[in-house]
Amino acid sequence: MFKGAAVLVVGCGLMAGCGTDGQDLQSDNDEIVSNLIEAGFPADDIMVVDGAVYTGRDAHVTLEASREMLQTPKETQEQYRTTNLVSSTVTKICVNPTSTFNSYSRLSQGLDLAIQNYNNLGLSFQLVRNSTSGCSATITAQTTSGAGGSSGFPSGGKPYGTINIGTSLQSYSVDVNEHVITHEIGHTIGFRHSDYYNRAISCGGSATNEGSAGVGAILISGTPSTAVVGGSVMNSCFRSTETGEWTSSDITALNALY
Repeated sequence: MFKGAAVLVVGCGLMAGCGTDGQDLQSDNDEIVSNLIEAGFPADDIMVVDGAVYTGRDAHVTLEASREMLQTPKETQEQYRTTNLVSSTVTKICVNPTSTFNSYSRLSQGLDLAIQNYNNLGLSFQLVRNSTSGCSATITAQTTSGAGGSSGFPSGGKPYGTINIGTSLQSYSVDVNEHVITHEIGHTIGFRHSDYYNRAISCGGSATNEGSAGVGAILISGTPSTAVVGGSVMNSCFRSTETGEWTSSDITALNALY
């Protein structure tokens, strides 16, 4: 959910310390990109920013997660989810913001409301803020520049471990902050963009397809296969009028999976 972000492909020449570590990182990223293309993601939707591989503009893909996409059998079905989900053994997800994150009042309030969004549904897991005890998994909430956010997909049965939320969201309403944070947590537990097949639905501009090929973009039973503006928290881009609340199809999707 990057908003107005520049797409930068970073090579070794722009990275600090491109010795052995840089070569290892480049090798890992080359494999991630190769795995994503094999899994059905179009090459022009994959980008490398600051040494990390992203798809759909805000979903960080680790080497392990990219390998799991190829190991999981294809499903016959075409909200959408990734092939990787959070295991049923994960019952308590601790969401721990950094001190810098907490210094932005609307980001902090938005996090509380986002956590409440999930916990109100009685899912198989509970989100808890600022806890280190009994955590099945931990997500760090930290800041980044701009107005938007990024995170990643689950791997190894656990949610992605970081959400990055733009500090410029401080100038938006608490509801918009709630929306963006709820969205990024959604990626960590396996949700794709609802309009992955045409980002122009929520973002405007020319049509862009993030790719599916039956792998990594699986329709969740009981939810619509087409997206509309305001139809889901998981739409690619957000509006300044967002309420931060789930839509009916979001709730159906969450209950179907968790």
